Amino acid sequence: MDFPDDTPVYVISIAAQLSGLHPQTLRTYDRMGLVSPGRASGRGRRYSARDIAALREIQRLSQEEGVNLAGIQKVLDLQRANAELLEELARLRRLVEELGNELESTRAVAARLAQRRGEGRGGDLVPIRQTGVVLWRKQD
Repeated sequence: MDFPDDTPVYVISIAAQLSGLHPQTLRTYDRMGLVSPGRASGRGRRYSARDIAALREIQRLSQEEGVNLAGIQKVLDLQRANAELLEELARLRRLVEELGNELESTRAVAARLAQRRGEGRGGDLVPIRQTGVVLWRKQD
C-alpha cells in the first residue's frame, strides 16, 4: 500500500534505521524543531517519508558539509520559506491570468457597447490599449 509522502507511518526505531541516525538523535531533532513528526494516540512519534528525507538531509549537511545544528535550522527555515514563496508566486500568477482574462472579456463587452452607441451618435467612448493600460478617449 502506498501512502502520500507526508503520512506519518514509521515508528522512531524504523525511522532511525531508514535515516541512519540513532533514535535519541531523532528525539533531539524533534525537540529542536528540525523535524516535527506526527504523534500516535499514545503520543509516540510517527515519521513520514518526508520526515525521513529531511533527517537524511540534516545528516548530510552535518556530516558532509560541516554545518552545525543552528546553521541547519537556518537552512531548513529558508527552504520552508522558499517553498511557501513559490506556492504564493504560483497562486498570484494564476490570479493575474484570471484577472487578465476577465479584463479582456470586459474590454470586449465595452467595445461592443461602444459600437452600438456609436451607430446612432458618433463620438462615444471606446476603450484603447496603451502599454498594458486601458485608456478611454472620445472617438472622433
